[in-house]
Amino acid sequence: MFVRSDQAAARETNSYAELTGAYTIDPVHSTIGFSVRHAMISNVRGRFTRYEGLVKLDGSSPAGSEAYVSVQMDSLDTGIQERDAHLKGPEFLDSATFPLMAFRSTGIVPLDDDVFRLDGRLRIKDIELPLALDIAFGGAGQDAFGQHRIGFEGTATLRRSDWGLTWNSALETGGVLIGDKVTLTLDISAVRVDEVLAA
Repeated sequence: MFVRSDQAAARETNSYAELTGAYTIDPVHSTIGFSVRHAMISNVRGRFTRYEGLVKLDGSSPAGSEAYVSVQMDSLDTGIQERDAHLKGPEFLDSATFPLMAFRSTGIVPLDDDVFRLDGRLRIKDIELPLALDIAFGGAGQDAFGQHRIGFEGTATLRRSDWGLTWNSALETGGVLIGDKVTLTLDISAVRVDEVLAA
């Protein structure tokens, strides 16, 4: 089990304090992706192209930070139109009936230098369940337009059947067409917004 020293925690707090504020996810410079096992032998990868999110960062006490993300389900893209239509359809995500996937944080646990566990609730269709993401802080800086940005990467693993996504097809050689385990990946750049919102 990892134990953080008070000295290490103090260094972390000092380095994050100046970043306190509210940030919106920049979808042009971010990626929300996923991968799932296909035919028991390889992985299919995809992403969502339309989403928005808000990060309220408390640099003095990172555990008090918050994150909210909503994803438009009909923006799913695996690169094959026919497959995308099936995934968006009623046998899977049913994006016409449930247009949004939403995540809201419930807690943040520092694990190591720049590494955190982000606990939250993920809603897919009409089912909301706990989900934990491993988050690595990527850095902060000012871009060419004078905007203050933060970056981070994240991963999480879930079982789609827990959210009622149970469609599958048996293979003649044994096994099933689509794996139950789904890996979510995030590569996020977020831009500091107005100080009024940050307050």
